[in-house]
Amino acid sequence: MNIAKILLVDDEVNFLSIMEKRLSARDMGVVTADSGKAALDVLEKDPEIDVVVLDVKMPGMDGLDVLRAIRSGHPLVEVIMLTGHGTIETAIDGMKNGAFDYLLKPCEIETLMDLVRQAKDKKDIHEEKIIQAQMKDITGRMGV
Repeated sequence: MNIAKILLVDDEVNFLSIMEKRLSARDMGVVTADSGKAALDVLEKDPEIDVVVLDVKMPGMDGLDVLRAIRSGHPLVEVIMLTGHGTIETAIDGMKNGAFDYLLKPCEIETLMDLVRQAKDKKDIHEEKIIQAQMKDITGRMGV
């Protein structure tokens, strides 16, 4: 059973391939996208995505643009920003726009795994709260 379903987004195809293999070997369900637009398309088609690991520097839509779109259209999906071109300002922007956390490339796979688990736990807690609120609403309307 997969620990989490991850969408890896990076314009570096070799990096995507290596990370997909490394994360899959650790019982993660992994889907990849090589651009921001492709990532948003995957999210529209796959409601099972728990966590997006998102490169900041990409041509076209950069990571911050993609992050804003994810927060708008898929608010429960957690996003971990990943970049080889990290700056404090970019990290702050990512966190202000709702990123779960931020890592610099290359990162230790175990560090990434820990963050993915934490992000998945946060998503699960939010989903459970929503279900509880919906149940309370339904039972309230039924007079139970």
